[in-house]
Amino acid sequence: MVYNLLNRSDLHKRIVFSLTLVIAFNVNAQQPAKILLLEDAVQKAISDNRQVAIAKTEESIANANYQQTNAIWLPQVNLSQMGYSTNNPLNAFGFKLQQASVMQSDFNPVLLNNPGATTNYTSQVMLQQPLLNLDMLYMRKAAKQQIELFANQTKRTKEAIKMQVVQAYLFLELSYKVEAVTKQGLETINSIYKFTNDRFSQGMLQKSDLLNVEVQVKLSEVQHNQSVSQIATISDQLSALMHSTLGVVYELAPYKLTNPENLPLEVSLLRADIKAMNAAISSYDLAIKSTKMAWLPKLNSFANYQVNDKSINFNGPNSYLAGVQLSWDIFKGNQNRYKANTQLLEKNKVQVQLESQLESGALEIRKTKRTIQDANYKIAQQLKAVEQSQEALRIIQNRYTQGLVNTNDVLVAQTQVSNQQLQYAQAIFEQKSAINYLDFLTTK
Repeated sequence: MVYNLLNRSDLHKRIVFSLTLVIAFNVNAQQPAKILLLEDAVQKAISDNRQVAIAKTEESIANANYQQTNAIWLPQVNLSQMGYSTNNPLNAFGFKLQQASVMQSDFNPVLLNNPGATTNYTSQVMLQQPLLNLDMLYMRKAAKQQIELFANQTKRTKEAIKMQVVQAYLFLELSYKVEAVTKQGLETINSIYKFTNDRFSQGMLQKSDLLNVEVQVKLSEVQHNQSVSQIATISDQLSALMHSTLGVVYELAPYKLTNPENLPLEVSLLRADIKAMNAAISSYDLAIKSTKMAWLPKLNSFANYQVNDKSINFNGPNSYLAGVQLSWDIFKGNQNRYKANTQLLEKNKVQVQLESQLESGALEIRKTKRTIQDANYKIAQQLKAVEQSQEALRIIQNRYTQGLVNTNDVLVAQTQVSNQQLQYAQAIFEQKSAINYLDFLTTK
């Protein structure tokens, strides 16, 4: 009877274990492994990531807006063709003057007062040339600052994408360590199960001892399978960041992070987002000057060339008109005044945001430095804890083989080893993750 129970239990165990291996094998079979260098991952993400593409588009829009301001130097030319018909005495006589067709009989009062339908076709070329518009000159300079603003935003977006890729890469490294720990734990619990099963078959242990180990085996198999799936999930996240095809499981390659000891304790004024905010402030300064310059006179030239005829044959007499215009908007309902006040308030808002960014950045840097120090201490402590728990498991396993401790003791010891190994891996991940974040905070 005992023999039959043993066979059934062993058969059930083998079926579960085989199914777990099949699942893990299928996951890996459907997702071909590929070695991924961290540098390649970062480069591809920066090149192909959608957020970077959006940032570059905004930069191009700013550049296009700046190109529009070329109009303050370049002439404007308009070509038009117009046809008129009127019996208005003044306009009718004017048409004849433009057509250079006035005759003595046209001064007949009857004809002057009742000219009848008179037609005129005008072919016209108009030229406008800006000469001096100081408000537009400063608006052009403000638009150029916008290019710098968005260029720095694009750079900061790339830096953020780099941080995310490195973070995902570190998480993938942690996942592989978790998979290795769960695999090792599964192998250890399987050896405990084999010993317990042998002792049970010899009648030296109770069925409850065997069942406890079987439960632990199943839990270890589930944990290991989840760790394998986690690797595939993080690989997909990396693929998404790189805008690559999903379904590829990446393998790690050696990499090097920045030495945190070489990183400063303050936010650099050369950091891209800080430079972007400074560019925004400069842009507001120039826009305010532009608004104030709108109160000054504007100087522009113009020219007009016309051909007038009774029909559309372009053979009529031609004429031109050219001149220079000096205009001055003395009062526009305080529009410019309040516009400048609004721009000044918006500039002050950005200035406060910049100061807040510098303060919070310095606080984050110091906090992250302390996180690294805490992680270093935790790594040293966890390394000792791993060594001690492994030694404790070895001792308990020896005593277990001698029948000096019960099954629960050895299971608890094995679980303790796995937990300490996982916490050690987590401590290393926290350290590297903090270094990655610190590098992002102090980038120039």
